[in-house]
Amino acid sequence: MNFWYNLPQPFFVLAPMEDVTDTVFRQVVARAGRPDVFVTEFMNVSGFTHPTGRESVARRLKYASSEQPIVAQIWGNRPDDFAQTAHEIAQMDFAGIDINMGCPDKAVVRSGGGAALIQNPELASEIIDAVKRVAQKKRLPISVKTRVGFSRADEWRGWLTTLLEQDLDALTVHLRTRREMSRVPAHRELIPDIVKLRDKVAPHAKLIINGDIRDRTDGLKLADENTGVDGLMIGRGVFANPFCFEPYPRQHDRAELIELLKYHLDLFDTHGDARKFEPLKKFFKIYINNFPGAADLRAKLMTAKNTDTARQIIKEVIK
Repeated sequence: MNFWYNLPQPFFVLAPMEDVTDTVFRQVVARAGRPDVFVTEFMNVSGFTHPTGRESVARRLKYASSEQPIVAQIWGNRPDDFAQTAHEIAQMDFAGIDINMGCPDKAVVRSGGGAALIQNPELASEIIDAVKRVAQKKRLPISVKTRVGFSRADEWRGWLTTLLEQDLDALTVHLRTRREMSRVPAHRELIPDIVKLRDKVAPHAKLIINGDIRDRTDGLKLADENTGVDGLMIGRGVFANPFCFEPYPRQHDRAELIELLKYHLDLFDTHGDARKFEPLKKFFKIYINNFPGAADLRAKLMTAKNTDTARQIIKEVIK
């Protein structure tokens, strides 16, 4: 069953973000105000199909039942590796497979994956075809996440036409180029023309817009102003407000934010990697913010060595 066609209109998606949206953080977001769709961190298909690299990258496919429907996102530049990876993902009860063709990371682009595929539409088409041949046997929907161009925003028409001609089930468009990264405002002025192109080339494909969408309210406004947009994807907005997906936005007090952080710590103990506690600290600002004494508490938490000391610091401050 194609889950993309059973979602509310418009629907909301938590953007996949490297070293951020692992299963732990996705479960936190699910509690705070769940989106309609989750996406895994992107996983390199060449690493997944390599005997010695598999274990380290396969962890990105971990997810909990509370995260359904969830889509597995993959990246790379070898069609055969995509096909083999898609075959295995099709056995894992994911709701769909998403191909990353927009990541701007230098190492990813240098390897020929992510946003580099914008400059190689022939290879991009081969990759999509390789995944579709496998996934369609399991009736698993295929989507692509990309950007409007590599160097210039006016590249969008030719590139998005190529993708839409591949008979995708959904297409997510980040309204910036690879060169722009996130340094400029998203090109929302392109949305009406992108909708028209989708309607002409692949009217069945769900169109998801990404870039500078702060929360559900902002997303609903964008969709209301742009008829034809099916979904909204929120990425960095979740850093400013972990409750950004809740249907009835309200102000959350210190107690609620701290409880959410404690829930994150508990999940990390169960599902996280205790050897990687330091990277966990980047999440503290999400919860410890916008209330009196937040900066002081955050500074103290940055000295923590593990989740137990973090809990003790929180306990002392609250007391």
